[in-house]
Amino acid sequence: MTYQETLQYLYAQLPMFQRQGPKAFKKDLTNIRRLLKLLGNPHESLKAIHIAGTNGKGTVAHLIAAGLQYSGIKTGLYTSPHYRDFRERIKIDGQYISKEEVIRFVHTHKGMIETIQPSFFEITVALAFATFAERQVDIAVIETGLGGRLDSTNVIDPLISIITNISYDHQNFLGDTLTAIASEKAGIIKKGRPVVIGESRPETDRIFKFVAEEYEAPIYFAEEMIEAEQLEQNKEFTTFNFSKKDSFNFHYIEVGITGPFALNNARTALAALDVMYEMEIFSPLVVPNLLMAWPDVKKLTAYQGRWQWLGEKPDILCDSAHNEAGLQKVLYALRQMNYPRVHIVLGMVFDKGPEKLLKLLPQGAQYYFCKPDIPRGMKAEDLRQLANTFGLKGEAWPSVRLALEAAKKAAREDELIFVGGSTFTVAEVL
Repeated sequence: MTYQETLQYLYAQLPMFQRQGPKAFKKDLTNIRRLLKLLGNPHESLKAIHIAGTNGKGTVAHLIAAGLQYSGIKTGLYTSPHYRDFRERIKIDGQYISKEEVIRFVHTHKGMIETIQPSFFEITVALAFATFAERQVDIAVIETGLGGRLDSTNVIDPLISIITNISYDHQNFLGDTLTAIASEKAGIIKKGRPVVIGESRPETDRIFKFVAEEYEAPIYFAEEMIEAEQLEQNKEFTTFNFSKKDSFNFHYIEVGITGPFALNNARTALAALDVMYEMEIFSPLVVPNLLMAWPDVKKLTAYQGRWQWLGEKPDILCDSAHNEAGLQKVLYALRQMNYPRVHIVLGMVFDKGPEKLLKLLPQGAQYYFCKPDIPRGMKAEDLRQLANTFGLKGEAWPSVRLALEAAKKAAREDELIFVGGSTFTVAEVL
């Protein structure tokens, strides 16, 4: 099979959450354990960092991976979903695994795949763990897909767990309250292994403290550990001061991530790296390199799709925020920019309650409604009609690309075009 034939085989054979939504989700760890057992349990040899959270987990994963690999530590990075290329999910030292590795894995284990019938996510997790073990990475940075307790990645015994934050998303799987969602995310806390909590809120911190105590896991709260001050931000970098009492003072640290999430994500990543340093996971000589890597995080790890600038005159910005908490922060940041007019290219999926996001969007913007090119994509005309009930005006377009071209023609040079509503919408403009 060619690489494209291999991917088509996977897409056709396996339930895929990205394309099919909730019916593709396997709500237990049976399949992944069976897969990994037949592969010789490669995950058991991995030194891993496990990251969960409603928002920010992908960014934190990339920041940590950048610091480690810049320091000469051979680093595997597993994230999801992908934007353009399936191999974005599995990288070693910032490089996609080869197409040949994907082809060989599927060809070799085709019988196992057809017997067990795992989900698409389960087979990608198995591929990642097997590849990281075969390539003998020093550390694997692993992002959960959905939740924590029953996520397919939650078969590892990590060096450290990280929970970035808790807000509402995937309530049909994780529960309707923040405490219920926190309980699911807390499922990645392991016995005796430290856990770092990125953003604190009383009702979820109680859950994390309870689970950590039950598992005798040292717990650290990034907001208590590290003082972080954002000094300035442009389209490419955010500059910070970081300090920790009786420990360090880092001034004018440039980080190659921008947008409203930058401060919390950078602080969470730094807190986790500091805990790992205290655990003597890496040499003290490595510490300065960790932050030296951050200006180049995009180049080092192929980080993309989050608060990413795509063009100028007019400015074009995309972001993958797709839940209420994420979109609220994005919209607040857009308001602070004071563009005379904003054009929004908007595409959504129909099974995530689009009404919750539409009610947040500004009525004064000009909209270009479109359908992401996946089965779950909401039809552009249906989205336009629904958005109309929230006072959002614009036209429906046959594709994301055509919607963006229309926005470019309509926008003046001093105006902003924003592309968002779904990861899958953003994927089509990168």
